[in-house]
Amino acid sequence: MRATAGRTGSVNVLCRTAWILAVLTAAAGQPCRTLAKDRYDIVVYGGTSAGIAAAVQAVRMGRSVVVIEPTGHLGGLTTSGLGWTDTGDKRVIGGLAREFYRRVKQHYDDPSAWRFQDRARYSRYRPDADAMWTFEPHVAAAIFERLIEEHGIPVFTRERLNRTDGVVKRGARIVSIGMESGWTVHGRVFIDATYEGDLMAAAGVTYTVGRESNDRYGEVLNGVQTKRNTHNHRFIRDVDPYVRPGDPDSGLLPGVHGDPPGQDGQGDRRIQAYCFRMCMSNVPENRVPFRKPEGYREQDYELLLRNFEAGDLRLPLSLGLLPNGKTDTNNNGAVSTDWIGMNYDWPEADYEQRQQIQERHAAYQKGLMWTLAGHPRVPESIREQMAEWGLAADEFTDNDHWPPMLYVREARRMVGVYVMTEHDCRRVRVADDSAGLGSYNMDSHNVQRYVTARGTVQNEGDIQVSPGGAYVISMRSLMPNRAEADNLLVPVCLSASHIAYGSIRMEPVFMILGQSAATAAVLAVSADSAVQEVAYEDLEKRLRADGQVLDLPPGSRPRGVISTAGLDGVVVDDASARLEGHWVTSTSVGPFVEDGYRHEGNGRFGPAAAHFRAPLPAGRYEVRLSWTASPNRATNVPVTIRHAGGTDTVRISQRQPPAEDGLFRSLGIFTFSEDVPAEVTIGNENADGYVVIDAVQFLKR
Repeated sequence: MRATAGRTGSVNVLCRTAWILAVLTAAAGQPCRTLAKDRYDIVVYGGTSAGIAAAVQAVRMGRSVVVIEPTGHLGGLTTSGLGWTDTGDKRVIGGLAREFYRRVKQHYDDPSAWRFQDRARYSRYRPDADAMWTFEPHVAAAIFERLIEEHGIPVFTRERLNRTDGVVKRGARIVSIGMESGWTVHGRVFIDATYEGDLMAAAGVTYTVGRESNDRYGEVLNGVQTKRNTHNHRFIRDVDPYVRPGDPDSGLLPGVHGDPPGQDGQGDRRIQAYCFRMCMSNVPENRVPFRKPEGYREQDYELLLRNFEAGDLRLPLSLGLLPNGKTDTNNNGAVSTDWIGMNYDWPEADYEQRQQIQERHAAYQKGLMWTLAGHPRVPESIREQMAEWGLAADEFTDNDHWPPMLYVREARRMVGVYVMTEHDCRRVRVADDSAGLGSYNMDSHNVQRYVTARGTVQNEGDIQVSPGGAYVISMRSLMPNRAEADNLLVPVCLSASHIAYGSIRMEPVFMILGQSAATAAVLAVSADSAVQEVAYEDLEKRLRADGQVLDLPPGSRPRGVISTAGLDGVVVDDASARLEGHWVTSTSVGPFVEDGYRHEGNGRFGPAAAHFRAPLPAGRYEVRLSWTASPNRATNVPVTIRHAGGTDTVRISQRQPPAEDGLFRSLGIFTFSEDVPAEVTIGNENADGYVVIDAVQFLKR
């Protein structure tokens, strides 16, 4: 049963007993404080998917638990529009996470669940599958409600942590946490399952915000990335950023800053953009038209309109199709639902400031949708596509059909016992204390919008690189350093670098880690020990018994990195090449140098060239080329070597691996002078397959 009370009182109280009293008390508009205990074995702060999974696991292991959610919404983004699950390798989703998606499938097995669509016409429903990975928001909410009710979990919403002095510690042990309402909750182990890490921060645990430099953890995908991504979610046409086109003195349009973007690989405090994951409908009887929001300013969408007028006619929305003619609507293209650069204050902001940021994001996105649907400067082709869509009338009915939660993709990240990095995602390093597995792309949305040296606007920060399979998430990455907190676990804002977090931050993974955190918490309570002292063999045994997937599946074997630093001579990796055209980063076929290689899409994106340049001391050098072989590669890749005597062009077949050592093939010996830098150029002119670039090696002869 669900009971509701005043804003500063308890809400959604679910108890094994006295639920009638809860309903009656709530109906009178009074806080149900008599139903709230002051002491629990496990205190979960944050009613996200991770928090609910943690609470269910704690009850199943026989311990008392409470869930405290600072907002009025349960289930996090899983119930706030993110119904198109980013799964990666579905084989690695087990335990309570898999149970959730199995319950989704069971719901849609019932023909009555298909109110607005013929089930046979929805391609993501598969009758013989054990689970289903796409769902409507209200379905996810009902599943979480049932889990809470089945396990008799007390849940209190709109109870906000007093972040100033609400956390009481005795040494490294958290004794209690106090809410702004005055309610104090004692616990033996605490779990911070919020998207922001508010409890972790208030407890004095070390954390970071923003992007580390690549040098911090020896990564290549962290920090500023102006060169790596040249296509996705960027401006592909020249768009003027100034209020009056061509006039810098007129000022910049909203959302564009005038500072340099930073050096590639350099760290900063910027975080990836947020948005609302709207649930739209194309069913006329279940569709609410987009309305022009109060305070609408056309200038806020001038970049969007200029981008259309420059010839970028892509629909700037990603429509993940859900059952019953609905969508999980995500960002797509140069100007879309992500409000780039407008969320920097969120991680450290107080509650009122966050509410203001959320309201501004909502106003921006509502204005965006009205603009796309009806503004006369929007191309007719876009307006025609938008005409069939509106907000789903049967979703978020208590919030004007708008998602209640902003998609906080990234906020604080703990710096704990073990920091997950790109090396873990790529399985260069494999932890021996698996809390579960991740597998999705290392995925960061854009973090800034700046003015280029050419006087045009550009986005920066979007990275989408596959880890090449599943990887282990260390249990220690959920633990603070013991001297800072010995009875706290953090399954959402866990210890990870920016780019590693970009892969881990998926809702199924949060459920996995919530379950593992609760298992460790119960074992710590049972042993009366610090969470850092829990024996991993005991944790592993219980997790396996509960269906958690802990081992790498076939095809995700650990691998070593071939580093340029470990190779002879001068080696220029593809990450350092000057690129023309569109090149796609990949790790599908090995071996390769450093973090991956690139291909040009088999000509789909037009002409492409890569220039590998090296300033060499004068002398004779053997030039060697690396690529990854496959039957779909070109047999006639043009490779041009510029040397002291001019240029030579050879054509090579990349369907066979390099001949000498499986990594490099010799292109010949050439003389180079110091006044003309050595350069090797690889193009795709007339190529009869994929052209791959990896590395060029210069060996003194």
